[in-house]
Amino acid sequence: MANKSKIILGIDPGTLIMGYGLILIEGKKASLIDMDVLKLSKYKDHYERLQLIHHKVQELIEQYKPNSFAIEAPFFGKNVQSMLKLGRAQGVAIAAAMQGGLEVTEYSPKKVKQSVTGNGNADKEQVWLMLQRILNIAERPDYLDATDALAVAVCHFYQASSPLAATGKTKGWEQFLQQHPERIAR
Repeated sequence: MANKSKIILGIDPGTLIMGYGLILIEGKKASLIDMDVLKLSKYKDHYERLQLIHHKVQELIEQYKPNSFAIEAPFFGKNVQSMLKLGRAQGVAIAAAMQGGLEVTEYSPKKVKQSVTGNGNADKEQVWLMLQRILNIAERPDYLDATDALAVAVCHFYQASSPLAATGKTKGWEQFLQQHPERIAR
């Protein structure tokens, strides 16, 4: 039985710059399709920015026809207004993905960094260097928001291809061991 190829769209939401990255999965190998950013800073109206985010995500879905959509969850900051704006940007991107018939998966920034680099506290530069190796990319993009989005897509690939993914979502070792008593060493 041949492995079907899949496309994952990853989004790093933002109200000034939204990063996006797409990877092609063939078997157990990932390769870069596209990564870039949507620059929104020149638009002063916040609602216009949200509309542009929605339109761009719809456009990416129509153009590349991804099978999966992964987005970075907003981190918890001290500025409540920034958090609200970021949450809206994320919500609009999620709505566009759901409208396109895609299941949405959300990952914390720490989970993305952990999946890609092995270190949940890695900086943007470390994430980029690891993505270069994983996807064999030579040229560095102008904005690391694009690589952040690409990292979200790679994180989703790793999480979906994990042996635990096939067992369903677990809530820790206790639940896993209850579901798989044969795995307990006695």
